Amino acid sequence: MNTVWNLDKIYNGYDDPRFINDVKELDKSIIQLNDLAKNLNQNTAKSNLLEIKKLFEVQATLLEKLFSYASLKQSANTKDVESASYLGRLSDKASSITKPETIISKYIAELDNLDELIDSTKELQEIKYFLNNIKNNNKYILDDKVEEVISKYDISGGNAWADLQSYLTSSVEVDYKGEKTTLSSIRSLANSTDKSIRKEAYDAELACYDKIKDSVAFSLNNIKLQVINECKLRGFDSPLQQTLHNAHMKKETLDALFEAMNEYLPKFHEYLKVKGKALGYNNGLPWYEMFAPMGNNNTKYTTEQTKDYLVNLFKGFAPDLAEMVQTAFDEEWIDFYPRDGKVGGAFCAGIHPIKESRILTNFDGNFSDVVTLAHELGHAYHNYNIKDNNVINTGYSMPVAETASTFNENIIMNAAIASAENDDVKLSLVESQLQDAAQIICDIYSRYLFESKVFENRTDSFMFPDELCKIMIDAQKKAYGDGLDADTLNPYMWVCKGHYYSTGTSYYNFPYAFGGLFARGLYAKYQEEGEVFLPKYKKLLKATTVMSVEDVAKIADIDLTDKAFWEMGLKSYAKQIDLFKELVQK
Repeated sequence: MNTVWNLDKIYNGYDDPRFINDVKELDKSIIQLNDLAKNLNQNTAKSNLLEIKKLFEVQATLLEKLFSYASLKQSANTKDVESASYLGRLSDKASSITKPETIISKYIAELDNLDELIDSTKELQEIKYFLNNIKNNNKYILDDKVEEVISKYDISGGNAWADLQSYLTSSVEVDYKGEKTTLSSIRSLANSTDKSIRKEAYDAELACYDKIKDSVAFSLNNIKLQVINECKLRGFDSPLQQTLHNAHMKKETLDALFEAMNEYLPKFHEYLKVKGKALGYNNGLPWYEMFAPMGNNNTKYTTEQTKDYLVNLFKGFAPDLAEMVQTAFDEEWIDFYPRDGKVGGAFCAGIHPIKESRILTNFDGNFSDVVTLAHELGHAYHNYNIKDNNVINTGYSMPVAETASTFNENIIMNAAIASAENDDVKLSLVESQLQDAAQIICDIYSRYLFESKVFENRTDSFMFPDELCKIMIDAQKKAYGDGLDADTLNPYMWVCKGHYYSTGTSYYNFPYAFGGLFARGLYAKYQEEGEVFLPKYKKLLKATTVMSVEDVAKIADIDLTDKAFWEMGLKSYAKQIDLFKELVQK
């Protein structure tokens, strides 16, 4: 089995005739789009809408292929100069679409009979949600020339600052035991079975941030100021309002989510303190012990063993999911192991034009790595369920983006706990699941608090590294309470988390809490309903690109604005914390 992904289905290289031809086709479509935008008054509204649909489909396909290829290559090797160059060139081409798209969007929004035109034309009915969103977004769209300028300046502005953060965190050298290693490798040692290694790795990680903290602080400050200024120009009250608008999610839903989470924070603090005492600490759990394994589940998995395990497991839930997992391994969708220059963490990229996904992970063979891979394969399954959607209808919003991935985690963890051969293994599995739960409840809340404060401060001040560290520590203290030792927190979590570094996506934190609790509620329904749940689940995933978050949930008879729904998932975690306490006592 090849442990590096294969991108040949997209292109074989930048000299591939397919790549060269697609760049030419993109240039051609940009000219056609500009011509259309200039001549809208010369055609009927219906013919204009049909031509708009055709050109948007062509451009969405070409841009996704071209950008996917270059960005995947650079993710695998951030030192790839050629890929960085092509990403810049493609961004410039994409920015030239902004002006005609703005003209066209305003044209669509001003059509008084838009609904009538859509309902009377089969081809337009397919993209009804997309067209209606254009109409609803019109009040936030600026003059076409301003939109074009914003798009072009973002290439050397926000996008460039984001690239800097990615480059620095992937290439910074970490000094560890007299040798040099990568940040992703040193962070993976937090899962070591050796207490001294966990502490030494934590110290080495914090020390390495001193090398890059100033540059990354400039990245964060400039990205957030750009977002603030753009929000003001567009008429949003705040970046949070913009995020919720773009996510097609009500503020009432977010409020219900956080109210439920705050109510249950003390229960998670209790878990952390119990773990701390079990490991010999009396003042709360040290930060560097959060991922310390407990119990006895030291089995290491090869990639082949991981494939067999996941395929057999998912067969019992959804045969097509198992088949897709088999394909992902056999057809080299996955880049497994950490290496110099490769970005840290894990992600899944859907590539709609080839109806496949590609997954990057930093696999070390632990069970937690198997769970991470199952998570990313959940994203791939989400992409699989929308593969037959029109290419215009393939973008799902942040909150529902974590649904299938976290659902997969529930499948694998519940199955593993149920089949645990003894209490030692069960303790290991339960504690592992609570580690993840604490991340989506406590850590995600701290990230939300941090980002909110950064936006608040950045309106009229620049934050140097020391201030950013203080904001992060304050957020962690509030989110983790007395569950963690306040003297051993991680002030530099703002440096290594790429989610903060985007002008187009702010607050990419609460969707993890949303996804975790939403998926847990869906899993409870699966346990109640059995096989009849699967068609409903697949319908829900497919609908995430053409419905609001609240309407998607209604497919499974869920009201997201009701705090009681979110409490269902939190109550199930509370029961697991009680089970954890019992197992620790044994």
